[in-house]
Amino acid sequence: MRRLRNVIYVLTPEAWLRKDGANLVLEVAGEERARAPLHLLEGVVSFSHAGLSPALLEACAESAISVSILNPNGRFLARVEGPRSGNVLLRRAQYRRADDAAGQGAIVRGIVVAKAANQRTVLLRALRDHGADLATEAREGVVAAERHLADVARRAVAEGEVALLRGLEGEAAATYFAAFPALIRAKEEGFGFAGRSRRPPRDRVNALLSFCYALLGHDCRSALEAHGLDSQVGFLHADRPGRAGLALDLMEELRPVLADRLVLSLINRGQLRAKDFVVEAAGGVRLTDDARRAVVVAWQDRKREELRHPFLGESLPIGLLAHVQAQLLARHLRGDLDGYPGFIWK
Repeated sequence: MRRLRNVIYVLTPEAWLRKDGANLVLEVAGEERARAPLHLLEGVVSFSHAGLSPALLEACAESAISVSILNPNGRFLARVEGPRSGNVLLRRAQYRRADDAAGQGAIVRGIVVAKAANQRTVLLRALRDHGADLATEAREGVVAAERHLADVARRAVAEGEVALLRGLEGEAAATYFAAFPALIRAKEEGFGFAGRSRRPPRDRVNALLSFCYALLGHDCRSALEAHGLDSQVGFLHADRPGRAGLALDLMEELRPVLADRLVLSLINRGQLRAKDFVVEAAGGVRLTDDARRAVVVAWQDRKREELRHPFLGESLPIGLLAHVQAQLLARHLRGDLDGYPGFIWK
């Protein structure tokens, strides 16, 4: 089993990262604030304008440590990585499958079924834990959405055409996010949610979702590339210049498990308050620096939690899910598995 390594998240605008021996060192105004052995790292993610020394970039490239640069809202800007790893034959198999409608549909089916099933699990857990506290209309809405998602998953199991599966994926997303407001139990005003909004997020819930999705996107892209796959060439998401389609594919089945549940916990437990967000003059909303640090800590804690993988039949840290699914996809493309087993959370 792969070892869960650490990701360094840089949130301080004036930070400087450098190499000292076999360590990454973070400095602010010339003062060392943190240090970490390179062999324990798998990625560096910067949400600021932090600089990195050439020696550190070289060491990260040689050690397969990915470096991702995002803006404070989590929008991807750039990525630095070393020579592409993995078997060229695997990538050629991936490209052939992306051009084969039937083979592509078989993979998309696994992703869409897993996504709808995992969204349904989020709703079921909310009903189990807090259903009695919901108003009658809200509870009935969540129950109806849960049943609709179960129906979407059943229909997706029997579908093989990519266009129709994409339609089912959109139907699942619309149903899920229509019920999402009922899952937000914060008493404080300011956490209203009227559906997904991006670039920029228009409310606090969307700002938090987008930030967590940015963290998940880095992990998915790194996992795919670590297993020799091309993160740009997806199956559910059509090719588009500058878009990591396969990373987005992998994110779809993992969003409810890693990101959505974390967002709900942070809000409902009062770990984030309305004051932890900045509403900008243009209408966008973003987290404060302290809030982003709190989310990153909670994200890392979430990744250390363990669950049982239904296909492998063994327990593993949640943070390894992206790597396990990337490995299963690679095995399917090589012909070692008859189908791609999407991760279904139970």
